[in-house]
Amino acid sequence: MAEIARTLEEAGFQVFLPQRFLFTEVHQEFVKGGYEDAEATSMIQRALFWLDTYEIIAGCQGLVLNLNGRVPDEGAVAEGAMAWMAGKALVLYKADTRSLIQGQDNPLVCGLGEFVRVSTIPEIAYAFRQVFRSWRPPKTVALPTAVRRTVETGRRLSRLLGANASPAEMMPAITSLIREQGRPAAR
Repeated sequence: MAEIARTLEEAGFQVFLPQRFLFTEVHQEFVKGGYEDAEATSMIQRALFWLDTYEIIAGCQGLVLNLNGRVPDEGAVAEGAMAWMAGKALVLYKADTRSLIQGQDNPLVCGLGEFVRVSTIPEIAYAFRQVFRSWRPPKTVALPTAVRRTVETGRRLSRLLGANASPAEMMPAITSLIREQGRPAAR
């Protein structure tokens, strides 16, 4: 995924890669702040969900869905479904031959990208350029309340990350957002 992100950035695209979130460093701040390991992990997972949901639904124009493996990663499938439902451009990428269904991938996943996929990383940037030639942003639709709250919370975290917040600054922001969501921060 890092290679895909780097290739897209070199091609002039802005990229959000959830793996770049400083999970370990933010987790350490939670533990230093008196949270148990499991509590810290739970709160960071909520933050990652908010952030990823925002970036997919409101922050991006397209998504690379990595299908490598016998079956694709369940998080990638969830991201692909969110992007598809939000009307985003999807590029399916698969560089291996493993599959679940007689050499084919699940049609419910492949349909998200109109059954077209690329098999090399350089093809991803080319595919996005082709897709964006005719792609138009979808009309805004009303999001369900829970999704709208999640997107707005993710937007706030994204701004914090964009301001290069340190892991020490992320911890109180995350706990504050959890409290605002009406869920007590684990303590």
